[in-house]
Amino acid sequence: MLIIAVSVGALFFCTIIGFGIYGFIHRGQHLSLDELSKGFSGDALYLVFVQLAAYLAVVGFMALLSWTRHQLSLPQAISWNTPSRRPALFALGGGLCLALISDIGNAVLNPWIPKSLPITELFKDRPSAFLLAGFAILIAPWVEEMFFRGFLYPALARYTGALVSILITAGAFTLLHGAQLGYSWAPLLLIFIVGVALTVVRAATRSVAVCVIVHMTYNFILLVETFVATHGFRQMQGF
Repeated sequence: MLIIAVSVGALFFCTIIGFGIYGFIHRGQHLSLDELSKGFSGDALYLVFVQLAAYLAVVGFMALLSWTRHQLSLPQAISWNTPSRRPALFALGGGLCLALISDIGNAVLNPWIPKSLPITELFKDRPSAFLLAGFAILIAPWVEEMFFRGFLYPALARYTGALVSILITAGAFTLLHGAQLGYSWAPLLLIFIVGVALTVVRAATRSVAVCVIVHMTYNFILLVETFVATHGFRQMQGF
């Protein structure tokens, strides 16, 4: 609960700072507060900056908490457990399979998935698309897995057991992506399935590192598919 509180506070604080910077840079345009808010929420650069700053604050707090309360490094506290070559290859395959399952789910649920989602609207041009893709592949999986599978899952499992903890952790992981998907039930259901799969991997392997590999591979495959479908992020309309 303490880490969750710090995470919410860090995101709020970083958003306020990011919005202030955005408003200062655009002060000469005499935009209304509503126009500034819409411009800020639609600018991938500022949103990535805000999320990255919040992520760094949360990771720093997790490392501090691990050391001060348990005298453990962050990798030790979250059961990082770097896999050997064979489990790592299986993790790559797992990420690929998870991406294929997601593709099938998208095809089945397509009638109920909105044509435009907040996250897709951020992919409005090539620079934004590359920036978001880099963040989704190289940064987000590390922090999300450390938080959800490293801290939240084992903390809950002590009191609820593995099954309930898996479902709660997957639900929290889904809520994190709620705003990006406009809180639409169909895409959120797919994210929930992904969250369940990642938490099951954590429970089975006792390794957050394996979860990171699966998560990174999953995001990478989906973004490569988008890259190909949009001719190198050049035709973003309707993606």
